[in-house]
Amino acid sequence: MRESLKQLVSFVQQHYQTTEFIPLHEPRFDQHEKDLVIDCIDSTFVSSVGKYVDLFEQKLAAYTGVKYAIATVNGTSALHIALKLAGVERDTEVITQALSFIATCNAISYCGAEPVFVDVDKHTLGLSAEALQAFLNQYAEIKNNQCYNKQTQKRIAACVPMHTFGHPCEIDKIQAICEQWHIPLVEDAAESLGSFYKGKHTGNFGKLAAISFNGNKIVTAGGGGAILTNDAELAKAAKHITTTAKVPHKWEFNHDQIGYNYRMPNLNAALLCAQLDKLEGFIENKRQTAQTYQAWCKQNEIQFIQEPQDATSNYWLNAIRLNNKEEQQAFLEYANAQGVMTRPVWTLLNQLPMFKHCQAMPQTNAQWLADRLVNIPSSVRV
Repeated sequence: MRESLKQLVSFVQQHYQTTEFIPLHEPRFDQHEKDLVIDCIDSTFVSSVGKYVDLFEQKLAAYTGVKYAIATVNGTSALHIALKLAGVERDTEVITQALSFIATCNAISYCGAEPVFVDVDKHTLGLSAEALQAFLNQYAEIKNNQCYNKQTQKRIAACVPMHTFGHPCEIDKIQAICEQWHIPLVEDAAESLGSFYKGKHTGNFGKLAAISFNGNKIVTAGGGGAILTNDAELAKAAKHITTTAKVPHKWEFNHDQIGYNYRMPNLNAALLCAQLDKLEGFIENKRQTAQTYQAWCKQNEIQFIQEPQDATSNYWLNAIRLNNKEEQQAFLEYANAQGVMTRPVWTLLNQLPMFKHCQAMPQTNAQWLADRLVNIPSSVRV
């Protein structure tokens, strides 16, 4: 292993001013969060009905620039409902990337659908527009104004690109391809709150999008998610179906379809309202950390993953690219032994036992990245 990689571990310890354990990404809370949570507790409205749920949805919609935000219990549930509302049904297919967290494919599976894997771009780490177009040219056909897979005869019900580590993919190109092939676009924006592509926040390009507020995200309530959309009818349907499809009434319990108990509790929303107040400061702090890493890595001939062209990234998780799998594994062992948490990207989803049978185009770039990428500590610096 290169000496510069050992020096990088020391540099991380200096940056965070500690030789104790340094996590990959920890939350930042102070009195503001405590005040709002206590206010929520005092109100006794701690479940999914309360002023903070409404306020959080308003704040999130205003920040991201979408017309509607619907709060959910986590990002996976948000993506599940987004896919369902986009028209994903049992025995349909969803095009996505193998370089992603398991939640992407879990949500597809909850709909009774199967993923189809296309490759990613090395420079964005996200779904490749070129690979998507190549797949569709080879396997897709339009029938009755819908897209079908000629090999499986199944309807391609959606396309789900993921903005990996907060770096936006070339979502405008993907959007254009999906429109050409009559495929609903659903963005997995779980990691990209605070990231913009060509001046527009992620989540604004698809029919719907999903965001996560898990404990390691840029803002968090320990959990939580949200569906984003600019479509009034889809927003109304999302709120209804995530609230057990209950027909509004002062005392009667009537439900008009199978629904889901996916609404975010008011207690979590209170915490997130406080966190959203600090989001711009968090992003500025994290971008400063990214710039510091980038400058150091350049001087020491280590490849730092920068935001793609035309994108402004939240730099949720910083990453470096090493020379090969052997160097990656050696660095992971060394850094973690020193108490500096590092991790590789996820095992490619098409390699997991439950998705091995799914159709997959060559994962040349995804495998190349999986063998080389390492995430390094990215918390907001106090």
